Amino acid sequence: MAEQKAAEYLKQKGYRILEHNFYSRYGEIDIIAREGKYLVFVEVKYRTNISHGTPQEAVSYSKQRTICRVANYYCLKRGIQEGTACRFDVVAILGNDVTLFRNAFEYQG
Repeated sequence: MAEQKAAEYLKQKGYRILEHNFYSRYGEIDIIAREGKYLVFVEVKYRTNISHGTPQEAVSYSKQRTICRVANYYCLKRGIQEGTACRFDVVAILGNDVTLFRNAFEYQG
């Protein structure tokens, strides 16, 4: 349900959703979208409260590396040209509040 809410939010912000829940043997990316010239890989994190930290804090370095590996696989599998502008965003949902972190982290190779 959180991913659907995030997708609707992104659409309102002008993103064009390409895929939901792209799986590979390396892991999964919640949402893949286009925003302007960018191919955007989006991680969605939801929390009801901050007793275990904020949603964005749950996107650890390890999780970032996994997302980057899956993004590489996605580009290879879909024939995305090398040099395509890519970005990694996080949508943090805390209760009913949605926050978008554009370019939340750099590529972790």
